[in-house]
Amino acid sequence: MYTFEINASAPKAELYAELVRAADALTGDEPDAVANMANIAALLWEYLPDVNWTGFYRVVDGELVLGPFQGKVACIRIPLGTGVCGTAAQSGETQLVADVHAFPGHIACDAISASELVVPVQRNGKVIAVIDLDSPTLNRFDAEDAKGVEILAEIIADRI
Repeated sequence: MYTFEINASAPKAELYAELVRAADALTGDEPDAVANMANIAALLWEYLPDVNWTGFYRVVDGELVLGPFQGKVACIRIPLGTGVCGTAAQSGETQLVADVHAFPGHIACDAISASELVVPVQRNGKVIAVIDLDSPTLNRFDAEDAKGVEILAEIIADRI
């Protein structure tokens, strides 16, 4: 059993540093990718304020397939290049979307989502998954969130 004392109201840089430390502790000795994604999705869900979905989509046979997550039932398969997740997976670049309804081709798995942050997880220069965070609040995510999740993605790339 893991116990973490993470202050969800701490400044973002401090919050993400704590989340990265916790994720490292959770995944460092665990070889199972699904278990690691599940715990990270739960960690983000528990400690990130104002989110309504946290989880993973994995690259499988040239498309994104739903991985472990926290939140409402989600879309199972997303073509690369489609929606925010598919765009992140295809481009290999973080997608920071202030208003998902203004994003061309946005896929609305949960109608209450208003903003989204999607960070590719890359191993050996290849996108293997994306970390997807949704919020019911417009402009919920910023560059500090993106940087924090990008550091997390680097730490777990060989563990998922």
